[in-house]
Amino acid sequence: MSEATRLSHGKVRPGLIVTWTVLFIGGLIMVSPLAFMFSTSLKTADQIYDLRLIPAAPTLANYISVLADGRFLRWFFNSTLIAVVVTVSNCFFDSLVGYTLAKFEFRGRYFIFLAILSTLMIPTEMLVIPWYLMSSQLGWLDSYWGIMFPGMMTAFGTFLMKQFFETVPNDFIEAARVDGLNEFQIWWKVALPLVTPALSALAIFTFLGNWTAFFWPLIVTTSKELYTLPVGLSSFAVEQSIQWEMIMTGAAIATLPTLLVFLVLQRYIVRGVMLAGLKG
Repeated sequence: MSEATRLSHGKVRPGLIVTWTVLFIGGLIMVSPLAFMFSTSLKTADQIYDLRLIPAAPTLANYISVLADGRFLRWFFNSTLIAVVVTVSNCFFDSLVGYTLAKFEFRGRYFIFLAILSTLMIPTEMLVIPWYLMSSQLGWLDSYWGIMFPGMMTAFGTFLMKQFFETVPNDFIEAARVDGLNEFQIWWKVALPLVTPALSALAIFTFLGNWTAFFWPLIVTTSKELYTLPVGLSSFAVEQSIQWEMIMTGAAIATLPTLLVFLVLQRYIVRGVMLAGLKG
């Protein structure tokens, strides 16, 4: 008897009940800090230590107060700009290099790929000093470009796109050449549409990674006008050290875009994780 038949007759195996229970409890544990963060952001100062999930008198005054501070809107704009530009750059360059390594035969291709891949073994903390010295020498400190340039192209994205471009049949490429398309047009019009799931996953991971980036933006920026939202929120938390409702409101505002991206594009995230595992 199939699993569906057993479920339809109300006969659920004990193992499934245990699995569902564990998943439910695990999900509850993971979601509870997020729920309390949003709950606290709707409370007044005298309700902070009231542990009820639904506030007795919910208010949006904290959000109005935080958004009235022009710095938050500036930090939000900075994070959005940096995340979008870096994501577009990654999707363009990583996919282009991945296509070149997957579909072109040239001397040294294997060693170039190994050199790119080997950078994944270097911890980010070891690259901060070279990045900083480079930024200092080129005048990129305390600038948007200084924040963005280390992530404009990534080894992970190149590897991911190369693996997927290798699944594109060479017959399609040859047919496009016969039709008179140049190599850039073949990549753009023929190969890229066939690896849309991988490209979508790369875009989502890159956007979320840059939206939540903290370490490098903190080091390379000195003026508060160029702070990204995580760095600005850290500075804001120091200023509001005892006003937990304001801190949680700022954290909630910073979290909302990532939640929105996940809720809207979760099927692409799951598919991207599954495909990356299969191709890796």
